[in-house]
Amino acid sequence: MNKAELISAMSAHSELTKKESKAALTSMLATITKSLSEGDQVQVNGLGTFALSYYPARAGRNPQTGAVIEIEGANKPVFKAAKAFKDQLQISE
Repeated sequence: MNKAELISAMSAHSELTKKESKAALTSMLATITKSLSEGDQVQVNGLGTFALSYYPARAGRNPQTGAVIEIEGANKPVFKAAKAFKDQLQISE
């Protein structure tokens, strides 16, 4: 599902128009991004937690030359799904 399909699905499951659904999704994503960039985490009950995780600098290898290079440390966004969300995704056989 891409962003346009998500907006259509949001509109179909609510009383919002596609324009209003797009504005709501854009606002939510911008708010999560801003909070993460400020070092905060975002917890959505029933869905999960968005947070930053620091990956330290490490040595790597250039695949073309084999030379050792230093890969800088970086903050990367992570998502940890809530138990309720995971339970809804269980496939019964």
